[in-house]
Amino acid sequence: MSQKNIAELKKDVKPFEQTNSLQSMKQMVNTLLPFLLLWGLAFYSLQWSYLISIPLIILASGFLVRTFIIFHDCCHQSFFKSRKANRIVGTITGVLTHVPYEQWKNSHNIHHATSSNLDKRGTGDMWLMTVDEYEDAPRKTKIAYRLYRNPVVMLGLGPIVVFLVQYRFNVKNARRKERLNTYITNVSIVAVYTALVAAFGWQAVLLIQAPIAFLSGMAGIWLFYVQHQFEESYFEHDDEWSYVHAAVDGSSYYELPKVLQWLSGNIGFHHVHHLSPRVPNYYLEDAHIAAPPLQRATKITLWTSLKSLRFRLWDEETKSFVGFRAARRLSAERNLCYNNGNRLTMK
Repeated sequence: MSQKNIAELKKDVKPFEQTNSLQSMKQMVNTLLPFLLLWGLAFYSLQWSYLISIPLIILASGFLVRTFIIFHDCCHQSFFKSRKANRIVGTITGVLTHVPYEQWKNSHNIHHATSSNLDKRGTGDMWLMTVDEYEDAPRKTKIAYRLYRNPVVMLGLGPIVVFLVQYRFNVKNARRKERLNTYITNVSIVAVYTALVAAFGWQAVLLIQAPIAFLSGMAGIWLFYVQHQFEESYFEHDDEWSYVHAAVDGSSYYELPKVLQWLSGNIGFHHVHHLSPRVPNYYLEDAHIAAPPLQRATKITLWTSLKSLRFRLWDEETKSFVGFRAARRLSAERNLCYNNGNRLTMK
């Protein structure tokens, strides 16, 4: 992509980098009120049958994902014009989604600044190793990585480890503002759970709140995973890395059914979001339509996105994702070529 095309692309997206306070308030109403209503109905439905609770739990989980998108936009200062309003709403929605606002905002901003950069991995992203790194890694690292990338572990244990454990602690060298926000979030979460147990009992909390938190957390991890790890993705070392290429080529256009697109706050237009984080979620689709180059981003669907479950390692030579078995074959072939090349040189 030439500098001229990049300039034109940014010009096309610029009009959508505007916060619409009325639209933001409308989204809060059509997200938080249904969530709270479904949440309450799910608890009260236990007096009749858990079979009635299940669809309410699933719907509430979907609205909690949409709540996270509001939290997400607040972290980017794109939901309200006021930084204070973003911080307040972000902290409140962070309590509902179990994510501390200041901590996640800081790590997520780093993720945007380093996404697809092979030399700057490790903050705000998912663990990714290249074929060569995996080949040279000690056995215990390989085992840990295999477990981490296993879909059952990632989507089964991931929501529990990340949202219930990891986010309860401050990161090393966190500033005072970030540390305090994490403490406030933790205390507020304890207060919410205490109130729920007092009102409905601990058994009801396990039956209703636990699956809502788990399902929404699983959906969040899946979205974050699949929107950067797909066929024809983009990863480069720092000297060749480009922010625009990382956004347009390293972030997918996840075409979802309209209901899921709405519940996920248009986050499927992830290439638009990474190009310009200041575009509110409710303008992402409009920006995608207005900028023709963005429409050439890699599109994945619910069905094709399932392929990413087989992606384990990034191969720098073929610039593609491969599984562990394919990685072993590639390493063996390259070692053979290397050894043969050495023999020819020696002769």
